[in-house]
Amino acid sequence: MALTQRFSSEGYEVESASDGEEGLALVLRGPFDVIVLDLMLPRRNGFDVCRDLRQRGINTPIIMLTARGQVVDRVVGLKLELMTTD
Repeated sequence: MALTQRFSSEGYEVESASDGEEGLALVLRGPFDVIVLDLMLPRRNGFDVCRDLRQRGINTPIIMLTARGQVVDRVVGLKLELMTTD
C-alpha cells in the first residue's frame, strides 16, 4: 500500500491487487506501462504471475520486489522476466 500511495501522490495512475490471482486478472484486463510485482504474494506467488504473463505474450516491463536475499531467487526472477513466447 505504501508504494500505491507514493506513486499516486506523484501523479501516477495506479491500480493494485492484494494477491497474485487478483494481480494476474488485473494485468490481463489491461494495458499497463509497468508492473511492480512482489514475489511473496498470497494465492499465487510473483514468480508464477511473471511466468504466466510471459507465457501469454505480455511483455510489459516488470519490477520485482522481494525480501528474499538468496542469489537463486534473483536468477529465477531474471530468467522469468526475460522469458519470451518464441
